[in-house]
Amino acid sequence: MWFKNLKISCLVPSWNTAAETLQAALEKQAFQNGDQQSMESFGWISPYGDDRLVQVINGQYLLALRAQKKLLPATVINQFARARAREIEEQQGYKPGRRQMKEIKEQLTDELRPRAFSVYHDTRVWLDTANHWLIVDAASAAKSDEVLGALAKTLNPFPVAPLHVEQSPASTMTRWLAGDEPPAGFTIDQDTELRATDESGATVRYTRQSVELDDVRRHIQAGKQCTRLALTWADRVSFVLTDTLDVKRVAPQDILTENVGDSTRDPQEQLDAELLLMTGELSHLLADLVDGLGGRKAG
Repeated sequence: MWFKNLKISCLVPSWNTAAETLQAALEKQAFQNGDQQSMESFGWISPYGDDRLVQVINGQYLLALRAQKKLLPATVINQFARARAREIEEQQGYKPGRRQMKEIKEQLTDELRPRAFSVYHDTRVWLDTANHWLIVDAASAAKSDEVLGALAKTLNPFPVAPLHVEQSPASTMTRWLAGDEPPAGFTIDQDTELRATDESGATVRYTRQSVELDDVRRHIQAGKQCTRLALTWADRVSFVLTDTLDVKRVAPQDILTENVGDSTRDPQEQLDAELLLMTGELSHLLADLVDGLGGRKAG
């Protein structure tokens, strides 16, 4: 249940759509397998595997977007194109030119598309109506953009805005690291990345290794800033913060998970309990993290 990566956006405070209304909107964009000529298709599915496209508990909404993409590698098209070119050469007595080869590849792409393999990827979305967060469980901007694009087609008006903070994450993490003084409630862990701010892009990474303060200060004097920093919040959740305000490698600590599982619970109740735990902890973590970065920037 726990999200592994957090792509963070904000819900506008005025958005208070009921779960039933959201369900009806999602149904209009529910997932359907693409037709034979479509290379990709997107749609909403149930995050719990039942007939509900939105799962709600205590003002926390959980959604899931499914992406279907067909695989038609260029190597396959080129292989068929070479065979087709040989046939044409035998017929017309000379090799197809560049323009004709382009037309052959386009034609073969249309012919092979219905036979392409399909792969599926589901991305979960958490809407926190109490604290006005919209969180996408995605490691890449491309996956997050797919979800936000699908939401924009589903919700009118689109109630989402980017998160801006008062202090630069890179400058602030650099200061935390140099002084070994993260915000109250946070501790610095062992994974760190420092990168030069000039065109060289020189990068130093420490993996599962604590950084000596003298080394940090030397790198900072050389013009580097901290771009990734492993942290633990309240001894409860560990994660990596990046200079783009992404939260990666989220992992609940044992103190949170050891008593959550209950074999006597109904599966639905178990999922609800996990959702309630995750959203409760992460909403507090995000609030403390944003405070440590100077708060949300107005406007």
